[in-house]
This record gives sequence, C-alpha cells and structure tokens, in this order.
Amino acid sequence: MTHKRITFIGAGNMARAIIGGLIADGYPASAIGATDIDPQRLQALTQQFGIHTGTENAEAVREADVIVLAVKPQVLREVAMALAPALGERTLVVSIAAGIQLDSLANWLGGSRPIVRVMPNTPALVGAGAAGLVSNAHVTEADREQAEALMRAVGLTVWLDNETLIDSVTALSGSGPAYVFLLMEAMAEAGEKLGIAPEQARLLTLQTVMGAAKLALESDVDAATLRRQVTSPGGTTEAAFKVFESRELKAIVSEALQAAATRSDELARMFGGN
Repeated sequence: MTHKRITFIGAGNMARAIIGGLIADGYPASAIGATDIDPQRLQALTQQFGIHTGTENAEAVREADVIVLAVKPQVLREVAMALAPALGERTLVVSIAAGIQLDSLANWLGGSRPIVRVMPNTPALVGAGAAGLVSNAHVTEADREQAEALMRAVGLTVWLDNETLIDSVTALSGSGPAYVFLLMEAMAEAGEKLGIAPEQARLLTLQTVMGAAKLALESDVDAATLRRQVTSPGGTTEAAFKVFESRELKAIVSEALQAAATRSDELARMFGGN
C-alpha cells in the first residue's frame, strides 16, 4: 500500500499528538515529515518517531501530498503565503489553526486548492480528542477520507455542513474540556469540604467523570435518560439536582457556550483578514 506523504508545518503539542497517533495506527514514519522554528522540538520528534524534520517550510512541502498547518493563527498568513509557490495543484491542505477561515486560507495559498479546516481539542493529546471538520468545494471524497484519517488517529471526528458551525464546535468541544475541568475542580473541592482527604477527593472525582463519559459513550440512550436512571425520587441525587435547577445550571451553560461562540467569531475576524 502506498501512503501519502504528510508534512506538518509546526511541531507543537497537537502536531506531535497527531503524528504519534498516525504512527501508532501503522502509518510509516518515512511518509511523515515536520518543520518548526524550534530545533529541540524537531530533534525530539525525530528521536521519538523517526520522522524526517527540518526548518525550511517550502522545501519540506514540495513532495508532500498533504500538509497540516499547525502554527499559531497570528503567523499563519505569513507562513501560508510563503508556502504557496511550493505547493502542488492537488496538495491537500489541512489547517488546525483556530479562527482562520477557509476563504482566508485559499487567498493566502493561491489557486483553487483543496482545504480542510479542523477544530480539534486538547484530549487529542491522549488519543481521546473530538474534532469538527469542514471543507471547501475543491475537496474530493478521497481528500475527505485522508483528512478524517488524520484526526481519527487521535479521537472522534464529525463533518460540518457549514463553516459557521466551527464557532459552535469551538464553544462546545474546543473549549469544552476546560468546562469539565472546572466541574472536576468544584467537585473535588466540595468533597474536601465534606471531609474527604484531598487526594481521595481528586481520585474519586476523576474516576467518576471518566466513568460517566465512558458509560454515556457506550450506552444506546441519551444523557438525559442516563441522568434520570440514577435520580431516584426523594434520593440524594435529586436533592443535588434541586440545587442545580434552582440556580438554572442549563441556562448558565447555554449562556457560557454562546459567549464562547461569539468570541470565536470575533477572533476569526481579527486573524483571518484577507
């Protein structure tokens, strides 16, 4: 089987996670390359995964079938415009840079290039990510499969019908791990106040959140049904839920996600100017 040559522009944590996921899935290291301005990052990638690395972006992408743009949004315009002359007409471009829209990428890269924009999240670092993907009109079914395979190496993927939904995905799953961390923090602190030792409260919280997520993923019913199944009338869980409901927890969550989505749109306009 012939594997497409994949080059990562930027070798930060997310790029490293995807590279590790690909190799764990059996993708050959000889078909993966990466560039970065930090030689220590590149050395670490070479030592850990055996991939080819370098500091010259244009040189690295000349033979690439797929390039993954994994640099900071504020420098992506400069990086993309410098890459454009070295790209092949059918080189698939996958961007994991937050906030940079497809039209901006197309203008910077020049030509009618196939481009996929991805909104990943940090659990990809442990192979448990959730990513939303959207493509432009030049992406073929084969391109979609290639882009999806990249992100499936580190978790779950969903395709979006409209790029505007990227802001919603950013609010839900992109920022979502931080919401869960906040809940975990609050639960552990509350457990301590109830007399549980700090380390015990932390471990009980972590296992409870992981177990609940695993149960929900493997169940054939929705979260609301699972919630009702563990909420006995007059019981302890119901007592807790009365407090959540009195403070309108669902409304707070909805307002928070709307604020995150609005900010995602604002940042896209800030960094994505043509």
